[in-house]
Amino acid sequence: MKQDKAQVQSMFNSFAWRYDFLNHLFSLNIDKLWRRKAANELRETLLNKVLDVATGTADMAITVQKRLKPKQIIGVDISEGMLAIGRQKVEKKGLERYISLEHGDSEALPFDEQSFDAVTVAFGVRNFENLEKGLTEMYRVLKIEGKIVILELSVPPNRVFRAVFHFYFFRIMPLVGHLLSKDAHPCKYLPNSVQSFPHGAEFKEKMKKCGFSEVKNKQLSFGIVTIYTGKKK
Repeated sequence: MKQDKAQVQSMFNSFAWRYDFLNHLFSLNIDKLWRRKAANELRETLLNKVLDVATGTADMAITVQKRLKPKQIIGVDISEGMLAIGRQKVEKKGLERYISLEHGDSEALPFDEQSFDAVTVAFGVRNFENLEKGLTEMYRVLKIEGKIVILELSVPPNRVFRAVFHFYFFRIMPLVGHLLSKDAHPCKYLPNSVQSFPHGAEFKEKMKKCGFSEVKNKQLSFGIVTIYTGKKK
């Protein structure tokens, strides 16, 4: 399912105020562990400058900074509503010296080639309007020997667990989301975007097509989420 950029931007702007709460609620707070595991994939990488694409409310940027202490992290996102909340969180944690958040399009990144030692994306690539264009842009701004880490929701491979996953995502989440935020659309969008997004071997092939090498994936929590990594050679 190809995402319309303007619609995605409008949706995230409209429920930015509820995003963190719903994110932690629906994941039972395990999303924090998933981000830590994704950040750990960069432990062997020399980190001076990191780009966090589709940074949203800056959870991934904050996690990387707290665990790995890079000199600078720049987060970009198309939603000013999400960025506003992210800036508040960065300021509250006293990380303004290390983390800056900018309005930007993942498919037309406003940075020079080979600007970053690492690129991270947490729960954002499935919202790209043009996935391959977004991957190509991230490859462009990554330095030679730099590493990309992508954390994304995926469909569990186990048939039984997949059925439970579908029931929770398609039945429970929209209902709870409507009760709590008076808008079920974001909670309907989420399962549909996950269902239609390429994952596993298919997504790895797209990464390779866009130039990445040493592409690997690691499933977490029975395959609910997957960490994808790759390098620029």
